[in-house]
Amino acid sequence: MRDFVDMPDARTRHEQGLTLSGISLSRNGTTLLNDITCALPPSGITAVMGPNGAGKSLLLRVAHGLIDADQGLVLWQGDAVTEEARKAQAMVFQKPVLLRRSVEANVDFALKVAGIRHPSLRDALLNRVGLKGRNKQPARLLSGGEQQRLALARALATNPKLLFLDEPTASLDPTSARMIEDILREERDAGTKIVLVTHDVPQARRLADDVLFLTSGQLHCHQDAASFFQTPDSPEAARFLAGHILN
Repeated sequence: MRDFVDMPDARTRHEQGLTLSGISLSRNGTTLLNDITCALPPSGITAVMGPNGAGKSLLLRVAHGLIDADQGLVLWQGDAVTEEARKAQAMVFQKPVLLRRSVEANVDFALKVAGIRHPSLRDALLNRVGLKGRNKQPARLLSGGEQQRLALARALATNPKLLFLDEPTASLDPTSARMIEDILREERDAGTKIVLVTHDVPQARRLADDVLFLTSGQLHCHQDAASFFQTPDSPEAARFLAGHILN
């Protein structure tokens, strides 16, 4: 396995990103994450890929501090991730988690948590995700794609330096999926680090700058996206990209 951090052209550019060191997690005698170590770039989009049950979503939650690993360490820009540092992070789940309030109240809540009171910023965020004019509508009456776009607007309200997304476009309509991908590119270009779990190979090809590939809780390779999709470093990844079902 060739670790992305060891590639000659990556050392200086990527040394202060998100680092996972020896991350292991077991439940009821079953190993869910097995000694995962990698160093992600501080910018760009990292796609986390692998078959169902690989541990992708679990790894994301550990990295964001929602679940404590049994062993290992998570660092951001060389430091342990404190509660204060986590305020500079945000996460969008596959199933949107929304307040039982209006569309605008959901974004207002995120802005309030971030210490920002700026109605024009809220309106700009809603416009950006295609929800202009829907301010007073109950959030839970939005379509699935609209709810996910609202969840993304709420995450972006905090202006995160590190944004985690867990299958954010799974089962969405093409318009919502395309809009979310466009926003992620814009955020990437603005300097936000993005870690994206996706099962969608074409989406990863469109968005990823580097790729983590997992199966059964093990990290098999971490490569820049171009080399991963052309010549993946592990047989498992090659079979996955060829459309085979992995055990």
